[in-house]
Amino acid sequence: MNEFMTKNLYDLSHTKANELLKDCIYPWEALPKIGEFIISLGAALDENIYEKKGENIWIAKSAKIAPTADITGPAIIGENTEIRHCAFIRGNALVGDNAVVGNSTELKNVILFDNVQVPHYNYVGDSILGYKSHMGAGSITSNVKSDKKLVVVKNGEVRNRNWIKKVWSNDRR
Repeated sequence: MNEFMTKNLYDLSHTKANELLKDCIYPWEALPKIGEFIISLGAALDENIYEKKGENIWIAKSAKIAPTADITGPAIIGENTEIRHCAFIRGNALVGDNAVVGNSTELKNVILFDNVQVPHYNYVGDSILGYKSHMGAGSITSNVKSDKKLVVVKNGEVRNRNWIKKVWSNDRR
């Protein structure tokens, strides 16, 4: 499963979550830790660049936030990022620099690296999108399948089924 290892999937120089992710062998290990990490990181952000806008919500002063966007903390919105009309950020969201969260897009428990685009009508939940990722319209990432069974990562054989089940079932709200 080496190809699924965090160090093989992501260039950690393009995210403020590098301290969280560098200690994770697999990216899904970071999912239950995102909220706590954001709160810790937010408290240390440069007040000349970021403004605290609510309970555990930090938004870069250079970010463009539509007045109809709904942001619930913990959340960090990076520099020069655009949050468009009716975007819904449900918490535990670390949005990188120069990112786009489009109209009617929903985020929950996510890390978006720098330059990520989720332009419109997307749901991004329990996910990590790497540098310059781009989702087309109407895309969904989630840890729940339509048959309600848990997602299992495979590489020729089933691995870590019990560990994945424990992490994801504890993270659901």
